[in-house]
Amino acid sequence: MNQTIIHRIVIILLCGIMVACATDGVVVRVIDVGEDDVADIDQTDLERLKKIKAAEENDNNGLGLNNVIASTPSFDIASYLMRDPDANNPAARDYTVGGYDRLDITVYEEADLSREEIPVSADGYISFPLINRVAVSGLSTTEIADKISSLLAQGQFLIDAHVSVMVSQYRSKQYMVLGPIKLPGSYPLEAHERVLDAISNAGGLIEDQAGQELMIIRTENPNTTDERKLVIRINLQALLNQGDQLSNILLQDKDLIYIAKAERFYILGQVQQPGSFFYVDKKITLVEAIGMAGGFTRIAARNRTRIVRMQGDAEKIIEVKVDAITKAGKKAQDVPILPGDVIIVPESFF
Repeated sequence: MNQTIIHRIVIILLCGIMVACATDGVVVRVIDVGEDDVADIDQTDLERLKKIKAAEENDNNGLGLNNVIASTPSFDIASYLMRDPDANNPAARDYTVGGYDRLDITVYEEADLSREEIPVSADGYISFPLINRVAVSGLSTTEIADKISSLLAQGQFLIDAHVSVMVSQYRSKQYMVLGPIKLPGSYPLEAHERVLDAISNAGGLIEDQAGQELMIIRTENPNTTDERKLVIRINLQALLNQGDQLSNILLQDKDLIYIAKAERFYILGQVQQPGSFFYVDKKITLVEAIGMAGGFTRIAARNRTRIVRMQGDAEKIIEVKVDAITKAGKKAQDVPILPGDVIIVPESFF
């Protein structure tokens, strides 16, 4: 057998050994950080990860809410409603008029007395024919109607008048919506508005960025010596997708509705678009995550792909032979991704 044939046989055997090493054996291996096996993680990638996380932390702190939420008493929706049973009762939460609202007032017996768009002054008064200034701040529309009827009777202008009062413009009370929402900002609070109304008024969620939780930072007893804040935590996905109407609670003046951003995972190294990605779909796997990053580069060490994962206080490395999943039909061994995972694709040595 001549040297050329021997040389070709050797090459074929070596290629066969390389393919077997890439596709046979253990597809997924979990090791502890600190073992020599992880020493070749690129330090440049780790420095980039630190910068990405620092930028995200600054972005989250930009709203100035992290410290407020961390230092404020917090309740889930069931606990909050046990604490305040009337919080979700429309009859007990009738809208009360305040400064800058506008009212339509109808006196059925005397059409000439009826008025539209009556402004409420900053200090809570309206001007009305025959009875002049009337204090209306803090009263419901029914209470204002009864008061006007009583004052007309007291002045002997009209006995037993039938009066109707409606708020034509809501301006005295507001709530705010922040987070991954299309139109963040402040909105006037109308009568009996709820959480879903607020989301709708703010244009709806930015779907690929919204997380699993909505928080209402509520100010109880505003503008009094007994003013205090609390946080009401609501499962956003249950509210939107599972018909959890208990969580669709009535809004109150000065509510701040904060929709948490989705958690993230990270992909670094030899992929087309490395960076951070919102963790929206709980069923995302490693192969799908790499697809989100545009796929591998041509010099990627596909079968040395690693997932760095925190589990409690311990950090783990999950080594994955991706080709064994995608090319050898072992999809069942594809690894689910968790929030905070760092996927690292090293460069191939040859």
